[in-house]
Amino acid sequence: MIGLLTAIHVVSILLWIGGVAFVTIVVSPLILRMEGSLKKALFFQGVEHRFSRIVVTPCILVSLITGVTLLLLTGEWKTLFSLSCLGPTVMILVWVLYVVILFSERRIFRAIFIQKESARIETVFRRLTVFHWFILGLSLLAVFVGVLAAHGGIL
Repeated sequence: MIGLLTAIHVVSILLWIGGVAFVTIVVSPLILRMEGSLKKALFFQGVEHRFSRIVVTPCILVSLITGVTLLLLTGEWKTLFSLSCLGPTVMILVWVLYVVILFSERRIFRAIFIQKESARIETVFRRLTVFHWFILGLSLLAVFVGVLAAHGGIL
């Protein structure tokens, strides 16, 4: 049972982080090269909305259910937020950050894209790109620490 849950958990995270990586590495540079503020905003919102609906929301639920179940089955919930359970702790913190961002996404995008000035849009997309790199880095750190801790690494 633990092996199956772990596999499902890892696949849901793989889809989620893979999507974030795709948006960060492929979509963001394309948007930065596009002409026209409205075109950029509509393209970005379309990609983010589709990604969120197809991948993120199901992955949030699957990773939550499998992650909590694994913590309960393995007893690791007792040692969360300690050095001996650093992998799951980092994963949970990154997951919570994602959830907070996703639940406030509409408000954030509405506030960001309300202005039509192209100089403002350029700044917004540059900041969004930096933010995506930050989130991707945190995600990869969570995977790295989780795998290292689970396979007898130094943690």
